Amino acid sequence: MTQTPFDLIADPKFNPVKDSFIENFENGVELGAGFAIYQHGNCLIDFVGGWADRKKTMALTRDHLIAVFSSGKAMAALVIAWLIEEDMLGYNQEVRSIWPGFARHGKENLTVAQAMSHQSGLAGITNSNWQAQDWYDWDKTITELENQTPIWPPGTACGYHPVTYGFLAGEIARRADLDGRRLGLILREEIAELFGLDIWIGLPESEFDRCAEMVKPRALAKFGDINAATRAAFLEKWSSPGSAGVEIWRKAELAGSNCHATAKSLAQAMSLFINGTLNGVPFLSEDTRAHLSETRISGQNLVLPFEIDFAAGVMKNAPNFFFGPTPETIGHSGWGGSCVFADPITGISGAYVMNKQDNSLLGDPRPQRLIDSVYACL
Repeated sequence: MTQTPFDLIADPKFNPVKDSFIENFENGVELGAGFAIYQHGNCLIDFVGGWADRKKTMALTRDHLIAVFSSGKAMAALVIAWLIEEDMLGYNQEVRSIWPGFARHGKENLTVAQAMSHQSGLAGITNSNWQAQDWYDWDKTITELENQTPIWPPGTACGYHPVTYGFLAGEIARRADLDGRRLGLILREEIAELFGLDIWIGLPESEFDRCAEMVKPRALAKFGDINAATRAAFLEKWSSPGSAGVEIWRKAELAGSNCHATAKSLAQAMSLFINGTLNGVPFLSEDTRAHLSETRISGQNLVLPFEIDFAAGVMKNAPNFFFGPTPETIGHSGWGGSCVFADPITGISGAYVMNKQDNSLLGDPRPQRLIDSVYACL
């Protein structure tokens, strides 16, 4: 049997975390994975292990990009926060003020913060004529969201928006930005290139060779009681972008569902939620970070079988504690098991990425085991 390759960098006091990382592979629950932890600007852990392809012919390296799906929603939240920091947008601003066509069918008073915290009532497309390939047509999707009647009255409840979130955040960003840039381009120019981060929403062909092969889970996720919102979000044949080919999917700017990145870069980006600076460069003020992280709505989610406390684009750690023991921690999970998080109390930020997907909706046991081990070592 071919020996699993590992590249593990950490202070010796984190050897138990290293052991947990290796054990995930020994237990057969990983193909390739990365895990990184920063604290106050210092890299504490940078682990990469396993394989970039299902045939195990290519070791996963620090240069490989992994699709993190909804963990990228935290990166979209950073873009919106930057627009607010630059006075191009406000969390309490009504969406219609920059996007007039959105003000239809009861969506007139929805604010940016409510849209970012999954309160719009547009958890998925309800039009039965919608096709999975239609998601790749940005203008068509935006028009569909404008014309759709919400599944519930906007602002009255929270129901997770797995794919539509990216279009709502993306169109808000495009209309708010003074140069009319797409969210993925703002992410590259104002965050990733500024701080030297390997994070992409909308991947150019030049980076395709660095992508790790994704292995989908064999079992469906457990959604609990199924309602109209859950069906639209996840269970219709058109609920997610269809089989136009992996290349087209990678290129598409799906801010809610196709971010590509490394664990190290995501962990660094998440530190911006804590201190507002990275490598000594200021990015977000304390005031913007406070508004970004404050609870916008909490309670039983209409789409996911969890009680969730949502801020403006990220989840609060309580009551589920997917991201360690600190209630004030914020973060996000992605389909298949990835996650990102930031703890303002300890100064810890981190990310877990992998290419063998699990069917856990939230709280995949692989990163939870690693995160718990990190806190035990602090």
